[in-house]
Amino acid sequence: MLRIGLKGVALQRVTFINKRSLATVTSVASTISSVRNDWSRQEIQKIYDSPLLDLVFRAGSVHRGHHDPSKIQLCTLMNIKTGGCSEDCSYCSQSSRYVTETKASRLLEVAPVIEAARKAKENGSTRFCMGAAWRDLAGRKRGFERILEMVREIRAMDMEVCTTLGMLSPEQAKQLKEAGLTAYNHNLDTSREFYPEVITTRSYDERLGTISAVREAGISVCSGGILGLGESDEDRVGLIWEVSNMPEHPESFPVNALIPIPGTPLEGNERVPYHTLLRTIATARIVLPMTIIRLAAGRYTLAESEQVMCFLAGANAVFTGETMLTTPCSPWDEDKELMGRWGLQGMRSFEQSSVARKENPSPGGILAEAEIQK
Repeated sequence: MLRIGLKGVALQRVTFINKRSLATVTSVASTISSVRNDWSRQEIQKIYDSPLLDLVFRAGSVHRGHHDPSKIQLCTLMNIKTGGCSEDCSYCSQSSRYVTETKASRLLEVAPVIEAARKAKENGSTRFCMGAAWRDLAGRKRGFERILEMVREIRAMDMEVCTTLGMLSPEQAKQLKEAGLTAYNHNLDTSREFYPEVITTRSYDERLGTISAVREAGISVCSGGILGLGESDEDRVGLIWEVSNMPEHPESFPVNALIPIPGTPLEGNERVPYHTLLRTIATARIVLPMTIIRLAAGRYTLAESEQVMCFLAGANAVFTGETMLTTPCSPWDEDKELMGRWGLQGMRSFEQSSVARKENPSPGGILAEAEIQK
């Protein structure tokens, strides 16, 4: 009787485990979603508010359904024109309205920028980004021509090239595309509702207008936000909702953690809690399944285990090198050692399929394999 009883219990337990395993597999499969541009804020808020471990598991499942989880893109960002900006972004030391340690300088010449790009490539970076502290390019014809030359030379090195130069007109975006620009960064920063608390000199719709001009020119869009501005959870959801409902999801979504800088209006802000950063990354991965999620400013403050958890939740790009505009950056050697310990590899230039489709497409719509391999 005891044998029969134990056998019956065992069978029941096996049946229970099988059902549970099947339910888990079904749940994971359901998270590998197709790209949607009709998310409601309520749907995204529900995802954001879910238990954190469940959220990370779901995001990791989506990530593996759309990306190689062993690949991380290494990007390097260089400030090619520092300070003196007329904007009043409350977080930025480059605004001329605030007294900070950042000193204004002229636009760099081409040669030192190309040398920095070569060094970045030698250290494993496959995207080189250039930032200029301007509101827009009005009256900067010579400077813009110099930047176009920088773009052409770096693109000839078989690197992805990204710039962030403030607001663009459709014609300027077209010129950047013709020069070989891969991506343009223009962050929304936060939700539409909270945005006026942070910036008053440029409207939300002006930012969206630049993003539209970039997209229409065939350039990949890089647009994300900053956490720690004083925003609420609802504002973080609002940011993700804004980009998810664009005609095309941005190819890149940077998640920055504010580094409070003395002299700026937000110098007294506390750094965003790690769990909030992780929750935002995981939510963005689920809602933007094909997008590169960039763990950007503030990463150097995270422990190695915290960074790796962000990768598990769907982040698959980092900034690496000497500096990030005006804040510290994790150096190449440390990042290569970290990746080696965790079995991660650097992503090749143009490896992301949505970026490849916009870079000299073949008749089939994708770069030739030989080009992607460079």
